[in-house]
Amino acid sequence: MTLSDVRKFYATGAGPTALMADLIKRIEEWNDPALFLHLPKAEDLMALAESVAAMPRHLPLWGVPFVVKDNIDVAGWPTTAACPDFSHVPEVDAAVVRLLREAGAMPIGKVNLDQFATGLVGTRSPYGIPRNAVAPGYLPGGSSSGSASSVAAGIAVFSLGTDTAGSGRVPAAFQELIGWKPTRGLLSTRGVLPACRSLDCISVFTRNPADAAEIMACVAKYDPCDPFARSVVSTSAIPTSFRFGVPICLDFQNDPDTPALYEAAIQKMKSMGGTPVEIDLGPFTEAAELLYEGPWVAERWAALGDFVEAHPASVFPVTRKILESSKGWDAAATFKAQYRLRELARQVEPLWKTMDFLLLPTTPCLYTVEENLADPFVTNRVLGRYTNFMNLLDLAAVALPAGRARDGVAPWGVTLCAPAGSDAALLSFASLWQGDAPLPVPETSISLVVCGAHMEGLALHHHLTERGARFRQRTTTSPNYRLYAMPGDENIPPRPALVRDKSGGCIEVEVWELDVQGFGSFVAGIPGPLGMGKVQLADGSELPGFIAEPRAIEGAEEITHFGAWRKWLASTLGGKK
Repeated sequence: MTLSDVRKFYATGAGPTALMADLIKRIEEWNDPALFLHLPKAEDLMALAESVAAMPRHLPLWGVPFVVKDNIDVAGWPTTAACPDFSHVPEVDAAVVRLLREAGAMPIGKVNLDQFATGLVGTRSPYGIPRNAVAPGYLPGGSSSGSASSVAAGIAVFSLGTDTAGSGRVPAAFQELIGWKPTRGLLSTRGVLPACRSLDCISVFTRNPADAAEIMACVAKYDPCDPFARSVVSTSAIPTSFRFGVPICLDFQNDPDTPALYEAAIQKMKSMGGTPVEIDLGPFTEAAELLYEGPWVAERWAALGDFVEAHPASVFPVTRKILESSKGWDAAATFKAQYRLRELARQVEPLWKTMDFLLLPTTPCLYTVEENLADPFVTNRVLGRYTNFMNLLDLAAVALPAGRARDGVAPWGVTLCAPAGSDAALLSFASLWQGDAPLPVPETSISLVVCGAHMEGLALHHHLTERGARFRQRTTTSPNYRLYAMPGDENIPPRPALVRDKSGGCIEVEVWELDVQGFGSFVAGIPGPLGMGKVQLADGSELPGFIAEPRAIEGAEEITHFGAWRKWLASTLGGKK
């Protein structure tokens, strides 16, 4: 069930009450007693559908059913976090639930999770283990187990989960779904029971990236009442000729199927126009270790410690052991870990200049429910190996289906991740991955082609860095340009003049990205005889860049044969910048 399916159903003249009646029947037929922790009575659901039917039909999510992970508040429904004695009934909706209701969506129930959102497996709940809707017997994934199972079973168009360490991506991988983990702070977490409050995200499960993008448009609203909310600047779309990061070394835990599935994903990326870039994943995985083997785990105790100490018998045994182990971190250790995280983040920063996104296995391997219950701690730790670091390093991510293991029985997936603000770009590319058209990405930034003193490390590069420019790629123009060196003086260094000429050659350039305001102020400062126009790159695309008036080449030295400003500089006396 997708947004398109629901809209086609309504186009026949049917309304939300007819759809709700069908959903009630589906839930009964699915018959998973471990799925819903709160399911309103049929008459209450029908009354909800009637109230939605009275809302304006033009609302973006009119009559669209969704479910909510039971650590997110829905007014009048109990929030248990899969702990019966923790249950309480909130008076108001979580901020994201409110936005969805205002958009016309219909919440139909609260679903199971690893208790207190502690786990990646889906087996840590006293209410039972939600059934993997695609591969019964295999883990449903957690902690958002019920959120994934309900969408995979066709009971809801989308669901809300949470994702601190992988809880919105691992269940998506195991049940053949899209799992969008937003940039931290993009979606309000007001009304969400904290796990690690400084890292928590609400996540979204859908059948396709287009649905996730539509939901993002409804819920990605800055919330001034959430102290962890922030305004996020979106990045540009991933280019047609893209670069994707591939770790030099990966550990698949001797899984018989996942290495080949990951290699197939790499080959698919290459067939789509991608160039793999080998990277050292070491800084990422070291950051991941800080989450549960460092002081961030103490955030869980800060949120739940009083309850655990007052009601130890109420807490699921595996969960209690994890929470109690989070006690005892002192302030000095916390600060040391923060310093180390900043060092790791600085090590990672240059890697994003070499790739548009990082392609990772969502999980190294697959486990059955039986295998997990036999070794609950180790199996859970393994599943988070390539997910735990993303919120610590401020990345957005989208989990994608990438084939099935175990002779076509068990789904598995890969994850695309990139720096904060890349949510729309990743979802658009994910649509292309699934064989659909890329989704529109809002233009919040402008690319800029530079070929001379504004290139990285040269005399005028600070004009870009002062405006927060972000590196996109190093490439060449099409073979239709001539390059000239205009003489400088004691105040202005030599500058290039790029002139379009079919008898010219390819000239080395860099592509940078500026937000609209930064681009405007940069262009305003360009002195004649240079100006801004479109420069054709080697792949045929045209982007804004420096062009020269005809008078620019008067008295200038033609340096086309060097093919690059840097090479010409190196040939001059001392190679001065």
